[in-house]
Amino acid sequence: MNLSVSDRGSVTTASPRSTRWRIVDIVVASVLGVAAGLIFLLWNLGSIAPSEFLQPLLPGLQGLLDGPWLFAGVLGGLIIRKPGAALYTETLAAVVSALVGNQWGGFLTIEAGLVQGLGAELIFLLFFYRRWNLGVAILAGIGAALAGGINNLVLWYAGSDAAFTIIYLISTSLSGALIAGALSWVLARGIAATGALDRFASGRSARTRV
Repeated sequence: MNLSVSDRGSVTTASPRSTRWRIVDIVVASVLGVAAGLIFLLWNLGSIAPSEFLQPLLPGLQGLLDGPWLFAGVLGGLIIRKPGAALYTETLAAVVSALVGNQWGGFLTIEAGLVQGLGAELIFLLFFYRRWNLGVAILAGIGAALAGGINNLVLWYAGSDAAFTIIYLISTSLSGALIAGALSWVLARGIAATGALDRFASGRSARTRV
């Protein structure tokens, strides 16, 4: 039976695909994680001023700023396309942020990375690691946002009322969908189009469509 590419960004094949990690998978995922961790460090500082503006404007609206902390797992999953890639990349980025230091402390930063990465990972698992289109990327961004948002509500916003909780979860989900999801999909396609990812299914499928 022949299966073909049926929608943009989604690849299915008739032959079984290996889910085992190669050395190149580990190396590229690690590079992505470290690079994302450096972006996290910049956003740790860059988010302070807009957060101070949004919180009094409408409590919970600061969730709109969460996206830059959520993209690593989605981008890693889209590029590596192996089980555990989203979890590994997001967690490594959090470790980098924790090692350099930030206002939340090392343990809680790494814990947040694990939870956010797991949120994205579960979405890719839901599609059996076989669909990588824009819709799945957006869902993965939302998954990371909801997992991280619920974690934040428990650890940082305990006792918040229903209005704050709803506004925060909607805000962080929107940020996750647009920044962690859609933007990561665009970025993955852009990197793949250069030929830098030709050793990956994500790179070969992008080059085939060009």
